[in-house]
Amino acid sequence: MKELKIKKGQIIQREGELNSKIYLVKSGLLRSYSIDKNGKENIFMFAPEGWVIADTCSPDVKSELFIDTLEDSIIVVLNKDLEREKQNIGALTKRLHVLQKRILMLISTNAIERYENFIETYPDIAQRVPQHMIASYIGVNPETLSAAKSKRVKKDR
Repeated sequence: MKELKIKKGQIIQREGELNSKIYLVKSGLLRSYSIDKNGKENIFMFAPEGWVIADTCSPDVKSELFIDTLEDSIIVVLNKDLEREKQNIGALTKRLHVLQKRILMLISTNAIERYENFIETYPDIAQRVPQHMIASYIGVNPETLSAAKSKRVKKDR
């Protein structure tokens, strides 16, 4: 286990690398994402303070995701150890819950509901990331996100 200070914009994991690391965010903000064949980034998850971010469970499988820093960050780098993960079931359960909720949201809700779910899941980071990243996370283009936010504001009045 080691603690690292990472500058904003640094990639700490690349797609295709064997990766046996788990990253615990002490301060700052990380994200994981893929890049499709057209070069478009598709954000998988954000990891603010207190969250864990990693790729596949097995350390001998190539990574499918990039992980980078969206802010200067301090992270704790842990080796993947399934026995230890079983001990830290709370963090793992939180991550699985967020991912399950996200999948259900993507297949069953409209853009306004997706945005509201994002705000509920990540209440502290909506002002910390660009709108195009939020749009990517909720599976819409930035124009659709802008329209959904406008409708939400009108609905709240």
